[in-house]
Amino acid sequence: MDVSEFRKRGKEMVDYVADYLEKIETRQVYPDVEPGYLRPLIPDSAPEEPERFEDILKDVEKIIMPGVTHWHSPYFFAYFPTASSFPALLADLLSGGIGCIGFSWASSPACTELETVMLDWLGKMINLPPQFLAGKDGEGGGVIQGTASEATLVAMLAARTKAIQRVQSENRTLTQGDIIGRLVAYTSDQAHCSVEKDGLIAGVKIKHVPTDEKFAVRGSALRKVLDEDKAAGLIPFFFCATLGTTTCCSFDKLQELGPICNKENIWMHVDAAYAGSSFVCPEFRYLLSGIESADSFNFNPHKWLLVNFDCSAMWVKKRSDLTCAFKMDAVYLKHDHQESGLITDYRHWQIPLGRRFRSLKMWFVFRMYGVKGLQEYIRKHVKLAHEFEDLVLQDDRFEICADVILGLVCFRLKGTNELNEALLKSINDAKKIHLVPCQLREKFLLRFAICARTVESAHIQFAWEHITELANKLLKVQGQQQ
Repeated sequence: MDVSEFRKRGKEMVDYVADYLEKIETRQVYPDVEPGYLRPLIPDSAPEEPERFEDILKDVEKIIMPGVTHWHSPYFFAYFPTASSFPALLADLLSGGIGCIGFSWASSPACTELETVMLDWLGKMINLPPQFLAGKDGEGGGVIQGTASEATLVAMLAARTKAIQRVQSENRTLTQGDIIGRLVAYTSDQAHCSVEKDGLIAGVKIKHVPTDEKFAVRGSALRKVLDEDKAAGLIPFFFCATLGTTTCCSFDKLQELGPICNKENIWMHVDAAYAGSSFVCPEFRYLLSGIESADSFNFNPHKWLLVNFDCSAMWVKKRSDLTCAFKMDAVYLKHDHQESGLITDYRHWQIPLGRRFRSLKMWFVFRMYGVKGLQEYIRKHVKLAHEFEDLVLQDDRFEICADVILGLVCFRLKGTNELNEALLKSINDAKKIHLVPCQLREKFLLRFAICARTVESAHIQFAWEHITELANKLLKVQGQQQ
């Protein structure tokens, strides 16, 4: 493919993507395929001779699309949103075209410097305390990670390094292995399972702190667990608080937890993967109260802020905490300006060495939507969630099982877990809308998340009518069996 053909085929691909997104509502939201469907549809090995672009594009529709779950369909209400916007798509194209690998300032100065500025922009948009921003001479700063789970791992590993250094300074007879064996990290019993996975990777114990009736961790619960573990000779070193849990969008009490962590030399990382985007709206910033006590903070613009995956924004109060943990300076990575104190080498802030020019997506989206446009987008989704909540509350057969604060509604039929499992199965088997469940205490719930950029009130009304129609059939059968 030469430049001339790239121009032609590029325009065709843009048209294909535009048509896909424009007409996505007509596609079945969840595929009919069974595991292993794809292998029989393609050859066993790569072609010896080049194939035509037209044939490849035809096979996208024939082979790929039948196995796609359409996350951007207005009938997709599962998991959490995954962001999509035309400005971000165009920026991704530009990023791929430039194709730099921004592991250091010298490897592509614009890649590094735009990221630093965009994280400051975003930090100011959500009113993050200034100590988390890089500015011209700040000690903190932001970095784009791949995912929230990656950000948590980076924070946990940095905290582990810091804890080892602190303990060894107090007792030089202890080896690194001795200390790691006693380190304990903590998180909510409602936290995302990735925090536990991060503990496995970091090689440290993970303990879950019980939550209150609102599914939030309180200071008293953390204090109790810390006192027990310290009495047993363990070393608490890390706590991952959650703002907007995956299960029900609950919020840990940072104002109670932060002072405890600060007093006990525990790194507090705040994971707001989904909910963080809402903080661009002043009316939701109360949910961030207490963030000034945190050591690191993360949320995913690639979930709810119209910046396509992957783009997970992470800030730290002291960037030296990261660079001390991850700094590697092979001769082939060194450059003239690295000791100047004026530049950032992001390879010292993350797990991988290489990184894409992801800040372009933020730059395009922030400029083409503006803060007001992003606020309107968030508010629309929250309004639609409350619309669905109202529909549920009007039907006495159903119940709301957690506070509806942002764009997630957790609901169920009053009755057994088996009844609700059957309802979810009937919903997803029909493939008109797509939902996923969660478990809160002993209750099996259905999660209804407002996800698509194009979702409107009509889609909410359709979804509720569909759910109640299937519930009617299910309850009728159950009544006949009794």
